[in-house]
Amino acid sequence: MEKDIGKIKKNDTSDIIIRIDDFGGKRGLTIREFVTSDRYTGFTKAGVRILASDFVKFREMINSIPLSDMQEESETEEVPKEQKTLDDSKDNIPDY
Repeated sequence: MEKDIGKIKKNDTSDIIIRIDDFGGKRGLTIREFVTSDRYTGFTKAGVRILASDFVKFREMINSIPLSDMQEESETEEVPKEQKTLDDSKDNIPDY
């Protein structure tokens, strides 16, 4: 199974691809760099794979990061109160 979740543009020749896949018979979340150039087009070794068994813990860690921690120091606009953390939705995460 391969299911692309989304991509983030890194630069003119690279994107960060997020996908659910089966590798070595184990399902997981892969976050990997994809390059498009004259010399090579495809995934690089740069990236990480989170096994399905660790995904809930990974999601909880990501959701615990306040958006204000991710703002650049030069940003002066304040994040709306309802968006300050993703932690508010933690109660909706099922316990496994």
